[in-house]
Amino acid sequence: MGDDVRLPDAAGGDLPGRVHAALDEGGALAQALPQFHARPPQQALAAAVADAFARGDTLLAEAGTGTGKTFAYLVPALLSGLRTIVSTGTRALQDQLYHRDLPRVRDALGVGLKAALLKGRANYLCLYRMTRTRGEPRFTARDQVALFQRIVAWSGRTRMGDLAEIEALPEDSPLIPMVTSTVDNCLGSECPFWSECFVVQARQRAQMADVVVVNHHLLLADLALKQEGFGEILPGAQAFVVDEAHQLPELAVQFFGEGLSARPLVELARDGIGECRDVPGARATLQDPALQLEQSVHGLRAAMETLPPRGTLDRALHDARVQDGLEGLSDALHGFADAVAPLREASPGLDAAHARAQDFLARLRRWQAWDGPGAFDTPDGVGDGHDADTGGGGPVAADGDVRWYELSPRGFRLQRTPLDVSAPLRAHRERSAAAWVFTSATLAVDGHFEHIAERLGLEAPRTLFAPSPFDWTRQALCFLPPGLPPPSAREYTAAVAEAVLPVLQASGGRAFLLFASHRALRETAALLRDGPWPLFVQGEAPRHVLLQRFRESGNGVLLGAASFREGVDVVGDALSVVVIDKLPFAAPDDPVFEARLEAIRRAGGRPFADEQLPQAVIALKQGVGRLIRSERDRGVLVLCDPRLTTRGYGRTFLGSLPPFPVTRALAEVQAFFGEAGDGTPA
Repeated sequence: MGDDVRLPDAAGGDLPGRVHAALDEGGALAQALPQFHARPPQQALAAAVADAFARGDTLLAEAGTGTGKTFAYLVPALLSGLRTIVSTGTRALQDQLYHRDLPRVRDALGVGLKAALLKGRANYLCLYRMTRTRGEPRFTARDQVALFQRIVAWSGRTRMGDLAEIEALPEDSPLIPMVTSTVDNCLGSECPFWSECFVVQARQRAQMADVVVVNHHLLLADLALKQEGFGEILPGAQAFVVDEAHQLPELAVQFFGEGLSARPLVELARDGIGECRDVPGARATLQDPALQLEQSVHGLRAAMETLPPRGTLDRALHDARVQDGLEGLSDALHGFADAVAPLREASPGLDAAHARAQDFLARLRRWQAWDGPGAFDTPDGVGDGHDADTGGGGPVAADGDVRWYELSPRGFRLQRTPLDVSAPLRAHRERSAAAWVFTSATLAVDGHFEHIAERLGLEAPRTLFAPSPFDWTRQALCFLPPGLPPPSAREYTAAVAEAVLPVLQASGGRAFLLFASHRALRETAALLRDGPWPLFVQGEAPRHVLLQRFRESGNGVLLGAASFREGVDVVGDALSVVVIDKLPFAAPDDPVFEARLEAIRRAGGRPFADEQLPQAVIALKQGVGRLIRSERDRGVLVLCDPRLTTRGYGRTFLGSLPPFPVTRALAEVQAFFGEAGDGTPA
């Protein structure tokens, strides 16, 4: 594809050659950045990216830890002159790329291209929502009042309106929905603050930029909106770079699906009342319908209390109380929409509230849709013993969607999720007529890219494996503790703790212990409480606080679950051991995953080999990647799961990891850290 894509004249003729020169010893980056040195894998990756840009091709590239992939794609992006969108996995990586990496490379190359940072609307202050909240406070705690006043004060001096500028504002603060907009409640050009809107200004900056840094959430939200015909948020681009590309398929599943949850429903009721302030008689009209809507949300959540935390549509509809709760919610949405309809012309906010009510009602109908026998196929025997009566398996619609629910302590989410997003991803990529680069440290499974290529909808892409430049035989050791029971055994967690203890004694702490379940995490934390090292346990403090305390401790032991497998960068002696208790196969109670496995089975595929195993390999590689982060790091990887040596698929896991020396002898671990057993390097 894309033979019609041509480099601008300003880019010069030989882009791969210019890129190689910039990244070579004595090149532009080496001259400008004292810590920079040429790395052959980085140069190979950069050359492949440059070639993809020049040809308008699609590249799928795994770049091992330490390759320097960020520079490897930024240099060709900046030298090519192509309008480029770079998408990262998280907002934190987005900020790092825009504020640190991109300026350094741009200055080193001496190019004057404009760059812009663009986030989703939930990251930007909405002046209209903030003003409404000031007029009708909804605070539940005193500290929220003080923080809200801080936001108000900041709103008068910020240029960008990016809430990340307020360090004291937690990512999960209940204030955020009160001062930001959503696609549902944004008033658009009818908003009295339209000319001052931070979201509009951010998009305008992006439209004028040569390089735009986004995150996957925004990229996919844009694709989903364009699919529905609402136009394009991101500026048209000639090249896309998708970093942390292993995350994209699962995120795409969310964005090409459709959901309805408790909080937006309650917000609709409260927003409706808030919009009545300037419309005479409106409050009297909406008071009862809004109250009924809010009560119906709480009533449905109460009716779902007896259900498993996650399950499928058929499981929910088997419960008469849940059916009554859904009917009550539907009636309340109808009542609210009917009450607000005559008030639509009185204010843009009431008009938007009516549209939201209609949209939520349509989503609820689509989620409940049951067209009689044959409309859904209920999988048999999905998930090793799970069935419809226990919340496993579940209906897969004829259109390939699975409909399911999830409960939180005070809320719920009703979700309609596609099982395969490769088609819409492929369609957008082909429509863009742009070059696409997908890269990550964890894409290949045992040296092959078929799994991720299929999920991304890539047909015969160019591929590249850029190995890590680290000296694994000198820097690392992989320890497989002998004699552990099967992971299903009751005593497994205690046995893991016993096997890991002498490793921690040899290393002097300085370890991540990563668990497949929160239960195993808590049990191990209890067993290690009296150890001689500071213990940091997920759930006892926010993630960023735990990491900061771990780094500062110098000899801490951090216990975490899946969220600590990626996006965590601890360089140096503070982290010298990574322990993984079990192979990270997906949870058996995930209704979407179970439906996907069943769809593979019915299509004649092999669910384990085609989906479960590749997904687990990629997740394991993410966890392993925490250990060695620089050429000076040294450390031991402890893989506790005995299936690595007792099952045939263990070879696939081990063959997908960096070339660690592997041992089953504790004495070699102790020797690695020094005979003193205090963590002193040998």
